[in-house]
Amino acid sequence: MTTLITDPIAEARRQWFSHWGEQPLASMTAVTSIMRTQQILLTRLNLTLAPFGLTFPRYEALMILFLSRQGSLPLGKIGKRLQVHPTSVTSLVDGLERQGYVTREPHDTDRRTILARITEQGRDAAAQATAALNECRFATAPLADDELEQLSSTLRPLRADEDGF
Repeated sequence: MTTLITDPIAEARRQWFSHWGEQPLASMTAVTSIMRTQQILLTRLNLTLAPFGLTFPRYEALMILFLSRQGSLPLGKIGKRLQVHPTSVTSLVDGLERQGYVTREPHDTDRRTILARITEQGRDAAAQATAALNECRFATAPLADDELEQLSSTLRPLRADEDGF
């Protein structure tokens, strides 16, 4: 880990203020902080999942199947739940299929629909990966549980505004 002498977000805030003043200083700082945090978390999560041959997006797709009642879902439904483009779902399922974690199969009643089904190997990988993520608290150290709850609560209105829930 590289130790920085200056917080780059604090420096961006200072520079922003010197050029544009207060507006929208808080917005720029918050967005920049969230985006940097996303990069940090994704890197940490991917390192935790690497021993299982997973990235965090593949883990999410695998868990959607793991938690589904039938162990299978149409690719379109996976995309809706992950909130990603159909091309991304195809890529995720391709990777999971190459690893033997899922299979593709035709839908029983709709010839146009392809299902992704989790395999026993996929169930084992999902369980082991989840145990590793739980052990490291989803890579959220040094934040405490109450801080994480507050953060989730703070961001909920922004998500609700976009997702309409």
